[in-house]
Amino acid sequence: MVSAVFHGPLEAATAARAAAEPSRDLTAPASAAAVPAPPAATRRRAIDWRGLWLRVLPPVLGMGFLVLVWELVAHFSGNSFPRPLETWQQAVEVFSDPFYRTGPNDQGVGWNVLASLQRVGLGFGLAALVGIPLGFLIGRFAFLSRMFNPLISLLRPVSPLAWLPIGLLIFKGANPAAIWTIFICSIWPMVINTAVGVQRVPQDYMNVARVLNLSEWKIATKILLPAVLPYMLTGVRLAVGTAWLVIVAAEMLTGGVGIGFWVWDEWNNLNVKNILIAIFVIGIVGLLLELALVKLASAFTFEEVQS
Repeated sequence: MVSAVFHGPLEAATAARAAAEPSRDLTAPASAAAVPAPPAATRRRAIDWRGLWLRVLPPVLGMGFLVLVWELVAHFSGNSFPRPLETWQQAVEVFSDPFYRTGPNDQGVGWNVLASLQRVGLGFGLAALVGIPLGFLIGRFAFLSRMFNPLISLLRPVSPLAWLPIGLLIFKGANPAAIWTIFICSIWPMVINTAVGVQRVPQDYMNVARVLNLSEWKIATKILLPAVLPYMLTGVRLAVGTAWLVIVAAEMLTGGVGIGFWVWDEWNNLNVKNILIAIFVIGIVGLLLELALVKLASAFTFEEVQS
């Protein structure tokens, strides 16, 4: 006897899917399943040799070009100008003991650099304490802007060394006169950049502050300072470069201990090799100061700070 079986539509569809799927051995071990590939982040990145080459080759060629020009100048000067190899040997001797001290005016290059950095730090710090708040006030209030803009335009172009006799007359000493010269020449970039930053704050921010009836202190700390910070740090970078330039010239005239005095003293001794060493030291210290401020600006701003 043959019995007939009838399936509903849902049962028929289920049976069709089961027939279409390939058979799978349920007794196979779990380890036989496909292992997922490791994430891309854990893969070892290939070294970008082309990018590395482009970063290394141009500076090397630039230094090689400088040494070549230096060698040609020494060759055609009749050996009156020291050659690069002679200067290198002298530099090795100078930096073998950079912190010797045999007298008040006979000290190693390390002590001279530290003395110059101390003067720069004091003059630059005083300029920041005065210049940044003054820039905020000039940028915030139109009356103060009209009041101080003519004075800044008049005093900013004055040569740094023109301020040195004024400092000697007022402070009666070479060291405070040098600090005064750094102060008066470093203050202008910070005042101008801070004031420009305050004036470029969007007016919508100030309208919101007026609607919320914020105090002047709240406006300065919560609205102006975050918006002005990139401009302010740019002024700081320009100011520290100016301060390092000024201190060398000021120390040549005031004497004492410092990298500028060291250059002038070596010139009096006709030691040109030490003068060239001092030039490289001044450049390297200035570069390190610039890089430090670029890192500082990158840490406190959202914008990419270009060196």
